[in-house]
Amino acid sequence: MKILHLSAECYPAAKAGGLADVVGSLPKYLVEEGIDAPVVIPKYGTEWIENHRFKTVFEGTAPLGDDAFEFRIQREAKNLLGFPFYVVDIPKYFSGAEIYPGNFASERFTCFQIAVLEWLNYTAERPDIIHCHDHHTGLTPFMLTQSFRYDGMKHIPTVFTVHNAEYQGIFNLNKSELLPDFNQQKIGLLDWDQKLNCLAAGLKSCWKITTVSPSYMQELSQESSGLEWLFQNEQQKSKGILNGIDEQVWNPATDDFITRNYSHDDVAKGKAKNKKTLCKQFGLNPGYPTISYIGRLAREKGADLLPDLFQALLESPEKVNFIVLGTGDPELHQRFREMSDQYVGFFDAALDYNEPLAHQVYAGSDFMVMPSRVEPCGLNQMYAMRYGSVPIVRNTGGLKDTVKDISRGEGSGIKFNDFTLESAV
Repeated sequence: MKILHLSAECYPAAKAGGLADVVGSLPKYLVEEGIDAPVVIPKYGTEWIENHRFKTVFEGTAPLGDDAFEFRIQREAKNLLGFPFYVVDIPKYFSGAEIYPGNFASERFTCFQIAVLEWLNYTAERPDIIHCHDHHTGLTPFMLTQSFRYDGMKHIPTVFTVHNAEYQGIFNLNKSELLPDFNQQKIGLLDWDQKLNCLAAGLKSCWKITTVSPSYMQELSQESSGLEWLFQNEQQKSKGILNGIDEQVWNPATDDFITRNYSHDDVAKGKAKNKKTLCKQFGLNPGYPTISYIGRLAREKGADLLPDLFQALLESPEKVNFIVLGTGDPELHQRFREMSDQYVGFFDAALDYNEPLAHQVYAGSDFMVMPSRVEPCGLNQMYAMRYGSVPIVRNTGGLKDTVKDISRGEGSGIKFNDFTLESAV
């Protein structure tokens, strides 16, 4: 069986969030089960892509409305990721390193998807299933079933996974004119609230819908930024499947990014050594409990709660360290810079994306806080537990499914329900 994965991200080639981690690990484990699982993403100018060799396997010209664009399909030459890895080279739309720059918003991922379908249309080795990830690939199920150009592939089943329904890919409905000719009587499959909604189009047109945790699947029927009725209506073809982590990458016994490797047998010594390194790097006292946050500084992650939460504890009699690693809201960047100056020796922030440092933070922290408003699955809490750090999480989405509260037998984390400062303290 051959399952082709379409995504905007794939670790380590291009990463902006957890989508990359899933797409970079799931195919690897499918291959171990004897399934051919290639991945296709756009060719960005990321450091990883620039530093690896790719071989062109297909070149073509494809329609984009009344215009056309040239593209190349290229395969990573050495199969370094453990699965066939392809990029779609379209320099006009994907020349820089940034994955979501904002410009050419509607054209970028539309032409990416069209290019993939053009390639498949001309190859004899078509996949048995096409697995589409998030709204960036949501037009693919529609084009496969409705565009006349791809009639010969309409029988290929599509699975559409919603990693985060907060982002839907919404454009003016006239952007549908960019797509290869289709039956205009079916334009309703693209339309949601008189807009072209890529997420809605994928949900309506695919064969099966999955989300990244059972609880998130239930929550989407109640709150999904306007798509509640659609998720309710498509329940018969929907299933929540909990994400997992790549234990080959996230393994404290073999992790090259941490100071001292450790396993279940020597976790206390390993954590202590890594905590000493971490606290030295951030100018903190390793004798105090260390609570960290890793992730996007965004409202959906509850990051706006963090400054007041940390400040309340920093001004209490308790002696606690806090570390923040992530980027996002400029106002939060400024707050954390001010707090780094105000609470020297107790708080510090690394306001950037740093994958090696993230591993050290997981290994050296005592606790990991995740006060998410919305958390489809969450991987950070799984990384934390893998590295012996206690996750402090809001009881929502995948956090609800993966963290068992320590008040119960064999619990591994701390849960709170309400998104308030009082509940989180």
